[in-house]
Amino acid sequence: MRKNLLANILDAPVSAPSPDVAHRGAARSMTRSIEEMAENTRRMSDGEAIVALDPALVDASFVSDRIDEDDEDYARLRDAIAEHGQSTPILVRPHPERPGRFMIVYGHRRVRVARELGREVRAVVKSIEDIAHIVAQGQENAARANLSFIEKALFAKKLSGMGQSKATIKAALTVDDTLLSRMLSVAETVPGPVIDALGAARGIGRDRWEELKKLVSHPAKAELAREVVQSAEFLDKDAPERFGHLLAAVKAGRKAPRRPAEPQTVTWAAPDRTVEATCRRSGKSFSLSLTAPEAGPFGEYIAAQLEQLYGAFREAKARDRSGE
Repeated sequence: MRKNLLANILDAPVSAPSPDVAHRGAARSMTRSIEEMAENTRRMSDGEAIVALDPALVDASFVSDRIDEDDEDYARLRDAIAEHGQSTPILVRPHPERPGRFMIVYGHRRVRVARELGREVRAVVKSIEDIAHIVAQGQENAARANLSFIEKALFAKKLSGMGQSKATIKAALTVDDTLLSRMLSVAETVPGPVIDALGAARGIGRDRWEELKKLVSHPAKAELAREVVQSAEFLDKDAPERFGHLLAAVKAGRKAPRRPAEPQTVTWAAPDRTVEATCRRSGKSFSLSLTAPEAGPFGEYIAAQLEQLYGAFREAKARDRSGE
């Protein structure tokens, strides 16, 4: 009887609100609540109980799919849960290696919020294998988390490195063979330090990443990209501007400005301190400065001996080359 009632609820048509009403905050919240209630009811009808878990017993997924956290987005989620509670449960599985603990399939941010607020986290516990875990995590995050192109590409690369089949990876990301191939090509060609420096690069789509990939497929350009992302000019820019700056610099073949090398300085003094010398080398220049009472006469002596000294220098250099 209960199951039939739930089925009737799920099958009942829901009339869409008018455009004017749908744009109002209260109406949006009501629509979201109805959808979440329907989702929870569907889970119950499938025999999946929603339980409250201590977040201290919940561990992260064995494969991550995010590069960095959107602080503003997370803050909004935390505030909403703090005010209204956690309406949508997360999905966990019994931990395959740690009895009595659970592993997140999806819902990492909601677990983090529960820890920060000192609350239990509402969860559906489901015994699933690794492949089902990967597919569920990928599809849920692709639908809800708005992962960027490079985050999806890195997720695909991680799964491939774990030995997962292309069929599993395609199902997790809901992509076809062509798009998966392009994702893997970008993730494998663009140097890791460059991807780390760019971060999630939200708003940067496949075409611009492929443009960067083609450029850095040449070793010299890849090395240039590594230099650019370490430069002060790159680091001073806001995250949304960094990708464009890097792309322009690599296209132009313009190296990041290097700091001039610190000059090397050596000092010398005669035992009786009648002459003191300061030698300074910086790049291709070398200077010799003499001080103390005998500085003038000693300097004139050196100047008169320059040709002889240079000849001796050339002979010594030739001997070094011949290995004598």
